[in-house]
Amino acid sequence: MLLDNKTILIMGIRNKWSIAYGIAKSAYENGAKLIFTYMGEENKDKIEELIKDFEGSKSYVLDDAANDEMVKGVFQKIKDENGKIDGIVHAIAHANTEDLHNDFIYTSKEGFSHANDVSAYSFVLTSRVAKELDILNENASLVTLTYIGSSKVLEGYNIMGVAKAALEASVRYLAENLGKEGIRVNAISAGPIKTLSAKGIKDFSSILTVVEEKSPLHRNVTTIQVGNVATFLLSNMSDAITGQVIYADSGYNIMGV
Repeated sequence: MLLDNKTILIMGIRNKWSIAYGIAKSAYENGAKLIFTYMGEENKDKIEELIKDFEGSKSYVLDDAANDEMVKGVFQKIKDENGKIDGIVHAIAHANTEDLHNDFIYTSKEGFSHANDVSAYSFVLTSRVAKELDILNENASLVTLTYIGSSKVLEGYNIMGVAKAALEASVRYLAENLGKEGIRVNAISAGPIKTLSAKGIKDFSSILTVVEEKSPLHRNVTTIQVGNVATFLLSNMSDAITGQVIYADSGYNIMGV
C-alpha cells in the first residue's frame, strides 16, 4: 500500500461529503495512520463519530487555522502525542456569504482579508509552524486544495478565486523554500463536488452540468477520486513532483469552451 507506515494530518474535516473525508478514506485504505483537526469544540462528538471507521485515528480542535499561536499550540500537542508526521493535507477555506453573492467589485476590505487569511495564509502558517517545530519526517509531503476559479472567472466564486490564486502562488514559493529539506508542496484542483462549502456558490448545480457536458471524460469527479490523487501526492510515488497544481477534474480545465 502506498502509505504504509506513514502518519498523515488532515486539517479541516467536516462531514462524509467533504473532500477531506474522501482523502482520509483513500489514505487510510492505503495504510496511513490519520490525525485530524476540526473547528469547534462543540463538534467533537460529531467528528469522533465521523472518523471512527479510521481505526487508531486521533482528532484535535483548531478553531482558527490562521492564528499563529493556536496553530503552534495544536501542532506542538500533535507532535508530543504522536511524534513526527509524514504529510499534511490542508482542506481549509472560507469567505463571507455576501462576498460570494455580490459582484466581486463590492468585496469589503474585511471580506478580502478574511478570505485570504483563512484560505491562503493558513497554509503558509501551517507550513512554517511544521518546519519550526520539526514535526515533519524526511521526504514529507504537503497538499492543499484549490479550484479553477483561481484562474478563470466563475460567477459566484468572486473573492474565493482571488484567495485560491494566492494559495497557488504560495504553493510555488513554499515548494522552493522547503525543497531544500526534501519536503514537497503541491495543490489539487478538484472539479466541482457537492460539498457543504459548494452550497455557498450561486447556481452550483449548473456548474456540475457544464462539467459533465464539456469535460473530455463527460463526468463529474468524486471525493474518492480526488482522495486517490492526494494519496499519490502524499506517497513516495510522487517524490519528483513539487510546486504543482494537479487537476482532478475529468479534464475540464483543458477545454476552451
